[in-house]
Amino acid sequence: MTISMRTTSRTSSSLTEPSGSQRKELIPIELDIIHTGDCLEILKTLPDDSVHCCVTSPPYYALRDYGMEAQIGRETTPKEYISRLTEVFTEVRRVLRPDGTLWLNISDTYAGKGNQGDFIDPKNPNGRNGQAVALNNKVEGCKPKDMIGIPWMLAFALRDTGWYLRNDIIWMKDNPMPESVKDRCARCYEHIFLFSKSKKYFFDYKAISEPIAPGTVSRLKRGVKGSNKYGEPIPGQAKQQTINLCREHGAISDEMINPLRNKRDVWIINTVPFKGGHYAAYPPKLVETCLLAGCPKNGVVLDPFIGSGTTGMVAKQLDRHYVGIELNPEYKELAEARIGGEI
Repeated sequence: MTISMRTTSRTSSSLTEPSGSQRKELIPIELDIIHTGDCLEILKTLPDDSVHCCVTSPPYYALRDYGMEAQIGRETTPKEYISRLTEVFTEVRRVLRPDGTLWLNISDTYAGKGNQGDFIDPKNPNGRNGQAVALNNKVEGCKPKDMIGIPWMLAFALRDTGWYLRNDIIWMKDNPMPESVKDRCARCYEHIFLFSKSKKYFFDYKAISEPIAPGTVSRLKRGVKGSNKYGEPIPGQAKQQTINLCREHGAISDEMINPLRNKRDVWIINTVPFKGGHYAAYPPKLVETCLLAGCPKNGVVLDPFIGSGTTGMVAKQLDRHYVGIELNPEYKELAEARIGGEI
């Protein structure tokens, strides 16, 4: 399937139609497809302002070796890794519509000793996670056991290129990967950064609203005395909160209370089993939440690291279109089978 999208100059970030010399011919973009190859080179072939949002999770730094040339995540240093991702997301920003958003899942890496000399673990001859040589053994500016700070390095780098950094959403898991460490807390969360291309952008907060707490309902319905310290204006607070205003008991009825609130920035979403041959498939509920808020019905979502195809599968279920990119041909076949309901 193809649709025609009007493109503007690469530097345009206007929410209005281009005019005069800025106007270009209609360029078709093929939908519901997965391209195979280097994501940066394929992104360069996609037209400007042609997708509504991007939901993606690039390979984490120094975590796995997929054995593919041009793979991201096996750079010599974190700076090189951040530089390559910045190039990719600069192209993503160009491809996004002016009101588009980027939902970027990323996690951190620890600096460590890496593999010890010529020792080969007989149980893992290629190293854990397929890494024959660990890349995080020497990181400039980090001591062994330091967190490198990859997520925020990337977030600030993208902000410097023009992205609006709008949210740091914490994706918390009750069933995280177990860790055997005894000198720090075990990790159970990852970051999802919400970026926008422009100051004003599409965000359907109602689509992901959540029920208010029962305690909030009780507090709204009961009375508040005038001696309440929050009943008076607070310096620096533009408007008093309704819940703190002085009132008689019962002044606010059930019919007056909105049962929903804006979704908070800590999402508790557990990982789910995936029987396909991909080790980093994220849960459909995670993608669903991003798409409901960031992509209108019949809109287009881009995933330049589509992997096991979760983004495409959920997009299809929610009546959205998808454009995916995958470096590994085997993963492309896996993703297409999953989107088609064969897995």
